[in-house]
Amino acid sequence: MSPHSLSIDVVVSFDFDAEEVWIGEDPANADKPGVLSQGAYGAKVAVPLLLDLMHRLDLPASFFVPGRVAERYPHRIEEILEGGHEIGHHGYTHTSPASLRAEQEEAELVRGRDALMALGAEVVGYRSPSWELSAVTLDLLVAHGFSYSSNLMDDIRPYVHPDHDLVELPVHWTFDDAPHFWFDLRSWNKTVRTSAEVRALWEEEVEGMRRLGGLVMLTMHPQIIGRPGRLAMLEDFLTWARSLAGVRFSTARAVADATRNGTL
Repeated sequence: MSPHSLSIDVVVSFDFDAEEVWIGEDPANADKPGVLSQGAYGAKVAVPLLLDLMHRLDLPASFFVPGRVAERYPHRIEEILEGGHEIGHHGYTHTSPASLRAEQEEAELVRGRDALMALGAEVVGYRSPSWELSAVTLDLLVAHGFSYSSNLMDDIRPYVHPDHDLVELPVHWTFDDAPHFWFDLRSWNKTVRTSAEVRALWEEEVEGMRRLGGLVMLTMHPQIIGRPGRLAMLEDFLTWARSLAGVRFSTARAVADATRNGTL
């Protein structure tokens, strides 16, 4: 390892939203098969390809799944678990907790958790559908037995919330595929970037993290990253990252546990 490089943890995470990302954003989309087909691609095509990729590379992943997606695609949840990967909470519907009353947010949290647990998942992590929290989200997570959140952008290292027995695994738009690849049909103001541009950006950020230490939380969406060219880029990027000294691949839960135990 270079004397100027520190160990870093890399979590490969996928927000398996399927159709729910479109319905949560606008309930009228439930009657638009063309719009919904974008999410259906994630469940129908992309998740199996991503599971195959992670198997070939022998890497763990954390999938954050809305409860309604689990109910719609139980076989995909079973396949994720059979692959040895983690399942985390991503709402019941894909609705921001910041837009809900406290009792609605708690109902979403419980219903989503129950849907995942009914399929055999042990759910201890929460990622908001919007990366936004309400005034009561952290309280609800603690009350319902969650051990970590992965929603905030205030650090590059995992930490324990000072007023809650909850680990935070920081995220950032840089390591999210949506800002780079998500085309917006309504406004036509989002440009689809090339995979080469995104790979260069991610590699640059990984090298920066190695100089400082911290957590690389890749946050990807099967319907976005699961396009053929992007899958090839992801495989090349992960292979490159794995070759670097001091890089550890873990599930989000494993990083949260190590942070809590002081062994990270």
